[in-house]
Amino acid sequence: MQASHAQPVNKGYFRKLVHSGALLNLLYLPALILFIIFIFYPFLKGIQISFTNWDGYNQNYKWIGFSNYARMLGDPDMTTVIKNTVIYGVGSTVFQNVIGLLYALFLNTSIRTRGFVRTVIYLPVIVSALIMGYIWYFFFQYDGGAINDILLLFKDQPANLLGDPKINVWIITFVNTYQYLGIAMVLFLAGLQSIPKDYYEAATIDGAGPLSRFFRVTWPLLAPSFTVSMVLNLIGGLKLFDVIVAMTNSGPGYASASLSSMMYLLYFGREDAGYASTIGVLMFVMISVVSITALILLRRREVAS
Repeated sequence: MQASHAQPVNKGYFRKLVHSGALLNLLYLPALILFIIFIFYPFLKGIQISFTNWDGYNQNYKWIGFSNYARMLGDPDMTTVIKNTVIYGVGSTVFQNVIGLLYALFLNTSIRTRGFVRTVIYLPVIVSALIMGYIWYFFFQYDGGAINDILLLFKDQPANLLGDPKINVWIITFVNTYQYLGIAMVLFLAGLQSIPKDYYEAATIDGAGPLSRFFRVTWPLLAPSFTVSMVLNLIGGLKLFDVIVAMTNSGPGYASASLSSMMYLLYFGREDAGYASTIGVLMFVMISVVSITALILLRRREVAS
């Protein structure tokens, strides 16, 4: 008798959960479990390791307090590595957004080949960043590279472009820009196609020229696309790794290293996992602060627009 009374109550409660939509929250559960296992736990473990002298392999390691953080502050290579990381992040973001916007404006017109041009510009996005780095390495390499073959038409000696600390950082920024330019273009193109044509017609009737229509109609209404593109490119540039490893392996020395590639070299090259984790914590803080600040400022601009 007790079971026959309990069953209707459970069914009613279940129907109530279904109708309220509360059961849909269970769909988040697999993603939450994966996030905890593969992101949250390794993150906490990394912070713990940054306070040790672990070499990455031996299970016998010691708690050394803030020694790795003190070492990082006095590391003579850190200034170069942080500067390179900023160049990769900010440089790639500026170039990708400016060129991506120009491409989007061009492809938003009624030209016959726009489908083909879109495909060509977006194609590098689907190629592995490591493979893209190796492809461009063969273009810029000292011995037999295509760029040097052209330069030898005007000079007696080939140029060591990837070995020059003043140039290789910008070559890597160029390759990263080339690969992910298509994402910015697609975001801006989607934003442009969502703007009603009535706005442009009204602006034209009011006597607005092409530049005036861009700054008074297009630019303000592109603010949401601009926010997404800026933040995505900023995060991608600040954690740039694959292209650097493929083209210069962070060299010479740490001259072209970013925080992520330096972390890789410390962990696997020097078996210095404790210090590598300290670099990882710095990279996390740097990317979080920069991306959240950029997001807040750009959201305010959206509201103002």
